Amino acid sequence: MAEPTVSGSPDPAAAALPRPRGPMNWFIDGIELIAAFFAGIVAADIFISVLLRYFFSVQIPDAYDFGRLLLGILIFWGIAATSYRGTHITVDLLYASVGPRLQRWIDVFATLVLLFVVTVQTYTLYDKVWATRADHVLTFDLRLPVWPFFLVAWIGDASAVLLIAVRTYRLIFHPELLGGQYQIKPVE
Repeated sequence: MAEPTVSGSPDPAAAALPRPRGPMNWFIDGIELIAAFFAGIVAADIFISVLLRYFFSVQIPDAYDFGRLLLGILIFWGIAATSYRGTHITVDLLYASVGPRLQRWIDVFATLVLLFVVTVQTYTLYDKVWATRADHVLTFDLRLPVWPFFLVAWIGDASAVLLIAVRTYRLIFHPELLGGQYQIKPVE
């Protein structure tokens, strides 16, 4: 903690130091890294598949199945990554025309609605994982089980629920931990 100066105010140099990173911030960063990893895997799968098919007339077995399953995983982990930061695309004239305090409460309401929707989605995806496992759904060429891909997607969705809950808590009790996002930034 910063030591007060002679005037009684905190030392400005100490206030500029970064806050210590807690386990929840490490978890949030880990979710974002996993989402980025799956984005790279999907891009590599598409690039390699197109390269092999175009130049060598060779197709990776189950390339289509892997591509669509990995894309599903990427979508759910992407939801987790963008849900906490609130960096997804938004357009709201009402939000832009009110003050920071009301913006925060609009954010709280919107985040609670998002939490409800993603929680229901996570519940239904959980059922889908186990129904897919019970039905023995397999890929076309290699006959690999599909349910592990669904399980990885479900873990991303469950992570989104956790991160949205953390965001809601921080919006209500510690908005300063969200990085001062209550500033209108004009689009250029």
